[in-house]
Amino acid sequence: MNITKIMSKRIVTVELDDTLRVVRDIFTNVAFHNLLVVDNKRLYGILSDRDLLKALSPNLGTAAETREDRATLNKKVHQIMSREPITLTEEAGVRDAIDLFNTETITCIPVVDNENRPVGIISWRDIIKMLANIIEEKSKKSHCPHADL
Repeated sequence: MNITKIMSKRIVTVELDDTLRVVRDIFTNVAFHNLLVVDNKRLYGILSDRDLLKALSPNLGTAAETREDRATLNKKVHQIMSREPITLTEEAGVRDAIDLFNTETITCIPVVDNENRPVGIISWRDIIKMLANIIEEKSKKSHCPHADL
């Protein structure tokens, strides 16, 4: 099965020089865990919500907050992003994604075109959903719940 059938085509991107304040606002307002970092529409990195949490002061928004804590929001995306992320092309199969998830410590894989422009993203959850659908279809055909579990 081709990866484009199960990847999310809805991606959120940020620029290399966007601030962590912008990133925090995006993560607060959308249900994404990873942002793709682009420059001239080409993929340069990936930034996870975990990366953001590690980079920001834990005192933000508390009574102990200082000017230095607030200054962490002015850091730039390129300072904390993961560079040269592992990617797949649109021609890749689901098996290729599974192999990467089994060998790398990643939670998502950007899907790029031939010019390294992001066109989608796939997570291990997308693969689990696909497998659940396959199991459901097989169960319906065999009239036996959990037939292939």
